[in-house]
Amino acid sequence: MTEFTYTAKDFKSTSEVRWCPGCGDHAIMNAVQRVMAGLGLNKADYAVISGIGCSSRFPYYMNTYGFHTIHGRGAAIASGVKSANPNLHVWQITGDGDAMAIGGNHFIHTIRRNVDMNLILFNNKIYGLTKGQYSPTTDLGAKTKTSPFGTIEEPFVPGQLVLGAKGTYYARTIDGNMKMSQEIFDDAARFKGTSVVEVLQNCVIFNSGIHEMITKGDDRDEKQIYLKHGEKMIFGTQKDKGLVLENGKLKAVVIGQDGYTIDDVLVHDAREESLYMHAALINMKLPEMPVAFGVIRAVEMPTYDQEMERQIAEVKETAKIKCMDDLLKSGNTWEV
Repeated sequence: MTEFTYTAKDFKSTSEVRWCPGCGDHAIMNAVQRVMAGLGLNKADYAVISGIGCSSRFPYYMNTYGFHTIHGRGAAIASGVKSANPNLHVWQITGDGDAMAIGGNHFIHTIRRNVDMNLILFNNKIYGLTKGQYSPTTDLGAKTKTSPFGTIEEPFVPGQLVLGAKGTYYARTIDGNMKMSQEIFDDAARFKGTSVVEVLQNCVIFNSGIHEMITKGDDRDEKQIYLKHGEKMIFGTQKDKGLVLENGKLKAVVIGQDGYTIDDVLVHDAREESLYMHAALINMKLPEMPVAFGVIRAVEMPTYDQEMERQIAEVKETAKIKCMDDLLKSGNTWEV
């Protein structure tokens, strides 16, 4: 297999990037471009598909094939692109509004089918392009242009939807942490199946600082845990805290206190088929628990495109109809 050599600059288009200065989208795109350059794949084999929203401008800024589609339908079109040409490396770019609201049905069914594609979900918990309405991931009680007295709806947790749709891959990262994002995007790109990466992204205009409790401050290492398969679930500025399982629930403890030792700390298994632990990690939240980042779930299962190709080959092998003449002469025929 030929390995191609590129730099991140090779994946930048000549279009003017029209995201607001300081928007988290810039960092996400730069991380994706660096990952694509490092995969050694032919640039002509990439297709970037999007729906509608600020994040969905992404294909214009990529020097790859791309398709800016319609609101909420990016997943359906990306699935079709991959099914029509399984050799393409398909990336779908979407936001919490595009994917979770009008596109919610396409989102869960793409995951359920396990189409071999990479889905990056920008989650800023607001509608940015349409100027600040609350989205399906907006926090309960948040005041926005369409909820001036505070939202009264419980928000979706994207990771929960992925697991509910029998997802095989889910990861979470932060827009400003380029190193972590690149590691996760690279891992997702190499995974066979629907890889969903949720990026906690900042909208500097309509929801600025929404993730600051998690991402800012000298104590942010106390509030985040970066999970890696096969490694102990350890966190903290001094790496002195860990996750243990007590009475069927995850608990954050200080190693060396209250009788807890390093041996008590759990080892992360992203490849465990059971959803139990992955669901518990996804649901962790401040202040009681750190927020989980990294590849939380990565379980190899047959992909939709593989199964489709297998089924077509199998039917061709056993079918009596081999050409159009066979089809026309099949069943009841008459000579006129």
